[in-house]
Amino acid sequence: MNLAAATNENLAHTSNVLIYSSMAVYTLAFLAHIAEWVFGSRSKVGRTAAALTTEDAATAAGTVRVQVAAKGGSTAVLERPKVVTRAAAGSRDVPDGPGAAGGTFKGDLYGRIAVSLTVLAFLVQAAGVVARALSVQRAPWGNMYEFSITFSTVAVGTYLTLLALRKNVRWMGLVLVTSVLLDLGIATTWLYTDSDQLVPALHSYWLWIHVSTAITCGAVFYIGAVGTLLYLFRDSYENKLASGQEPSTFARSVLSRLPAAASLDKFAYRINAAVFPLWTFTIIAGAIWAGDAWGRYWGWDPKEVWSFITWVAYAAYLHARATAGWKGRKAAYLALIAFGCWLFNYYGVNIFVTGKHSYAGV
Repeated sequence: MNLAAATNENLAHTSNVLIYSSMAVYTLAFLAHIAEWVFGSRSKVGRTAAALTTEDAATAAGTVRVQVAAKGGSTAVLERPKVVTRAAAGSRDVPDGPGAAGGTFKGDLYGRIAVSLTVLAFLVQAAGVVARALSVQRAPWGNMYEFSITFSTVAVGTYLTLLALRKNVRWMGLVLVTSVLLDLGIATTWLYTDSDQLVPALHSYWLWIHVSTAITCGAVFYIGAVGTLLYLFRDSYENKLASGQEPSTFARSVLSRLPAAASLDKFAYRINAAVFPLWTFTIIAGAIWAGDAWGRYWGWDPKEVWSFITWVAYAAYLHARATAGWKGRKAAYLALIAFGCWLFNYYGVNIFVTGKHSYAGV
């Protein structure tokens, strides 16, 4: 039997059109997010909010101002030392910034448009993934192209889920949409593979279980990595304020509107901690599948090795994050190294290393 004949070329073409269409809508969402940040920073309200954040940071780092009654009915402003409550990351007790829109009506309007466009792009992209699956009647992650388009779909879905749960994560919208466009650009340009049937070794229900959990973990780890990276920038901004240095114009217009460093650190830690058990299950499921397919549970295949290295890196991060001496920036660097291991496990191992997983194709 000719396996290629089982492919529905019409659905495969429809999938490609939907993926390219989603990229067009994501581009519009990108432009709307740019407008959200620009109009938020240019407005008087945005500048005032940034200034208040600066004053609050300086206050948290040293003193608080208290108005007291003076003789003759006048008032006087006194300064007294403030006891700063340290956050989990060891950062100063600094309030969150006003957000990407800067607290302005116009900025918020563009932000809402950006989110609406992101929802539309997500639905179009998800339809493209489903059409790809229907074209060959199998799970749509049999090669790197399919893995990539599904990965970015799940990442956006996670972001939108957090928004639906009323979590204040719109600050990552611009970074998310930018990286999704990059992911889809790489997928359609260099990783594209024609819709086709799988090799016999991949015909297993474990394909649905093992690979789907790997994709989900990677997407959530990515969300955590964004929070960690922005934490490092925001922490540097707060350090400059605390030391009396003058932040750059970029820092005042962008970093001042992000959540506080402690908030970003807590967000990233909770995201990584929540998905780590699922990554553990992913490795176990892969071992069980390997036992069924190859007759051994562990053979030190490059994909297996780097999956375990990623697990060790995240385990070290979570352990260090809960240890008094490894908080803040040190733990953040470890989290980014862990996500780098995950990225290499996906791109590096698949492209540069030959192993038993090579039959999945590019």
